[in-house]
Amino acid sequence: MATKTTKTTKKSPARAKKDVKHVLFVASEAFPFAGTGGLGEVIGSLPKALNKSGEIEARVIIPLYQSFPQEERANLTFVTHITVPVAWRNQYCGLFEYEKDGVTYYFIDNEFYFRRSSLYGYGDDGERFAFFSRAVLELMPFLNWKVDILHCHDWQTALTPIYYKLYYMFSEPYKGVKTVFTIHNIEYQGQFSSDILEDVFGISFREYMSIEYHGCINLMKGAIDYADYISTVSPTYAEQIKTAEYAHGLEDVLNKNAGKLRGILNGVDVVTYDPATQPALFVNYDADSIEKKVQNKIELQKMLGLPVGENIPMIAMITRLVSHKGIDIVRHAINDILTRPVQFVVLGTGEGDHESFFKHLENLYETKVRARITFNKDLAHKIYAGADIFLMPSRSEPCGLSQMMACRYGTIPVVRETGGLKDSIPDCGDGDKGLGFVFSSYDSDSMRYAVERAIGLYTDYRDKWNGLVQRAIRADFSWNKSAREYLDFYKKVTE
Repeated sequence: MATKTTKTTKKSPARAKKDVKHVLFVASEAFPFAGTGGLGEVIGSLPKALNKSGEIEARVIIPLYQSFPQEERANLTFVTHITVPVAWRNQYCGLFEYEKDGVTYYFIDNEFYFRRSSLYGYGDDGERFAFFSRAVLELMPFLNWKVDILHCHDWQTALTPIYYKLYYMFSEPYKGVKTVFTIHNIEYQGQFSSDILEDVFGISFREYMSIEYHGCINLMKGAIDYADYISTVSPTYAEQIKTAEYAHGLEDVLNKNAGKLRGILNGVDVVTYDPATQPALFVNYDADSIEKKVQNKIELQKMLGLPVGENIPMIAMITRLVSHKGIDIVRHAINDILTRPVQFVVLGTGEGDHESFFKHLENLYETKVRARITFNKDLAHKIYAGADIFLMPSRSEPCGLSQMMACRYGTIPVVRETGGLKDSIPDCGDGDKGLGFVFSSYDSDSMRYAVERAIGLYTDYRDKWNGLVQRAIRADFSWNKSAREYLDFYKKVTE
């Protein structure tokens, strides 16, 4: 089922330098073409940073979703089409190519699987991403580009290293390819009934025990075992997922594979999240003109219908409204926090009960609270810039990008000491160091105390607060350091 797109066949350039390693990122999303959160941000940013090094050429392959921008479809270049085995079925597969910001992107086309209103959440997601994982491998000979490393991300691509080891590794042109599997969030593992192993995934039942875990198919478990190396998105999270508290049942598998596990902290796109140039902001500013930041708060207050006051501390959350983001302790503490002269703005979607709670909170506190239950990147930029305090009290957080984005805009994070939050936000103490306010215990009292520390510094020690804002804006959250760590990691992978 081919998409309606320009179909001009194009040859990809061959390898320019013999010593440049070729890394193919295999992912289910990548901004700006398709994304639901942190995974899309990473796949949209990391390959650009790697390619600037000259030591790696990274390319990206993702599905061609319905959400691909219509105005960009005419710029897609048709490469080829093939059929892909999905168990007993042979499915159409088209391959398109697109270049943007120094990165070559490949898009896998099958309208039956990917022309849908959402990226995930369908009853046949297992089959959809089995097709995608198999298609990546079937298409590799048509890229005119010898892949050295297949770097796969999250459960949607977990079958790629599994299929590679089962069916491809001894055939030309697949010999010598290394596989890396990155865990962005271990909570989502790709678990399915064993009944569909042969009929949907096309894997013989004699291989069942290699991807079985706790009585069902577990694709992430299979990828951890089958991949040559594993990475995750912060050093602290790499240690945490070896424990029962954080591993969601996979601690034994990860401890068995601990020798091939590496934690590398993500970065953010510092061009997109630059208060000096971001067009969504009401007023642009930088670390040397933080007095302009308050204009963003005033305009945001007007936009949201809140009372206008430049000295009212505004607390913001931009998050998925799900339990592991700390929503339960926010719900316990928020009424006490709102007794203070503050404003509270939340942006996000998620579990229905949490969405209803924040809409009800807005009705209770008409002059203090605004809840926008939606996904809106333009509004997110405005909130990042307009707020003073950014609340991120996660129970678990593999890396987190929002705390870094908030710092880029000089909005000071209040975070729980876990995962990437611990690795990225040092506590500011009395305001003379660090980047934010950190609490350790996962309870509403600890979170409320950290928020009150932030409010107190903002209200009573404005000079120290301004120094903290400047430090946050100037903090280096670029991909440069992370990219260097990935380059070192890839060298180890290909040794």
